[in-house]
Amino acid sequence: MAEPRSDSAVPAFWRSLGLPGIIDVHVHFMPQRLMSAVWGYFDEAGPLIGTEWPIRYRDSEQERLDFLHGLGVRAFTSLAYPHRPGMAESLNEWAAQFAARVPECLQSATFYPEPGVEEYVRRALDAGARVFKVHLQVGGFDPRLKELDAVWGMLADAGVPALVHAGSGPVANGFTGPGPFGEVLARHPGLTAIVAHLGAPEFEGFFALAAVHEGVHLDTTMIFTRFAALAPFPDALLPRLRDLGLEGRILLGTDFPNIPYEYAHQLESLAALDLGDDWLRSVCWRGPAHLFGLS
Repeated sequence: MAEPRSDSAVPAFWRSLGLPGIIDVHVHFMPQRLMSAVWGYFDEAGPLIGTEWPIRYRDSEQERLDFLHGLGVRAFTSLAYPHRPGMAESLNEWAAQFAARVPECLQSATFYPEPGVEEYVRRALDAGARVFKVHLQVGGFDPRLKELDAVWGMLADAGVPALVHAGSGPVANGFTGPGPFGEVLARHPGLTAIVAHLGAPEFEGFFALAAVHEGVHLDTTMIFTRFAALAPFPDALLPRLRDLGLEGRILLGTDFPNIPYEYAHQLESLAALDLGDDWLRSVCWRGPAHLFGLS
């Protein structure tokens, strides 16, 4: 498999695999004021970033949509997330409106431990939310909080995945790592989860959770790339990465647009693992298509 070394090579990459395109489960679209604030935080290398992190695709919303369309990204998320109380419900309303006008978008939602969280999560589910973004690092909250127990149960019952930044990279807090979220999974074994960044840097711990919980998936976001903000993936886990990928539980994620390299570099890095074309087909299309019921 030829590795796509530039964005212009991405369509040839997925065509050579016999795919109709690619599906990216880790993409950020959010209200422009919030997106600008996020970009400003990256510019300042804020405390949760910890390193210089230039944003490559600092374009208008329409330009970013056109870019993904041109690459052949047939479905993607719009992962917005709160860093304080009082944000989540309005973000969910914005995300629902965004998905209504962007057919390729998998309607996304989020939540925060606060009064009314059960009610607005139910409204988001009823409105068609297909994935919930949970950022334990930025949100700074414990996923085991009792006020969230019913929310995790609602997602488990609905079969709607939670895409959770639970790993401690790039900067840890007291609620990251496989321990706290592992307790959530123990309470709600039917929960479908996507662990962002393959759980970096606690790869072993999150892969162990995937061995116990069939609903645990992991996304590839930023792992294997030349950018050193997250930990290197251990060679000893490559056989398990291959197996989980062929099972449809390793999913393509990129963190677009908040990346400091070309979009193609994520795909180039995955192809360079030499885990086989079937593995790439599963990661880039079949796994996420099956999870989200896409044709």
